[in-house]
Amino acid sequence: MSPSFQNRFRLLIVWVLVVAITSLTFETRESSAALLPSVAAMDLGALGPDRESSVKRIQAVLESRLIVQRLADFGLTQAEITSRLDQLSDQQVHEIATQLDALQPGGDALGTVVVLLVIAILVVVLLQLTGHKIIITK
Repeated sequence: MSPSFQNRFRLLIVWVLVVAITSLTFETRESSAALLPSVAAMDLGALGPDRESSVKRIQAVLESRLIVQRLADFGLTQAEITSRLDQLSDQQVHEIATQLDALQPGGDALGTVVVLLVIAILVVVLLQLTGHKIIITK
């Protein structure tokens, strides 16, 4: 292979890696694909738990000290919260319970770790392609 071809090939690989890493950086959790149930299944209530179990899950979250304090800061009493929860439809209650299950209080650290590893690998590959070497001495 000629030196000019090698340089062009290296440059092409570098740009492909830059574009790939940049596109991975902007991937969000909301862009994940999922199958949705049909409208008929939603109407029949075949999606999962009944109203009682959904209300129990919501009330379990509402009993948390932080949540109770935050709702009290907004001026809501436990009786007001219960009355508002009773006014919701079955579908709304189920939707809230499902959203509560999907919450991740500590965040999603896995995505951050993966992005950092990909960036480190990209740096190593770029250094190898450009012929640079890192020498660590004590």
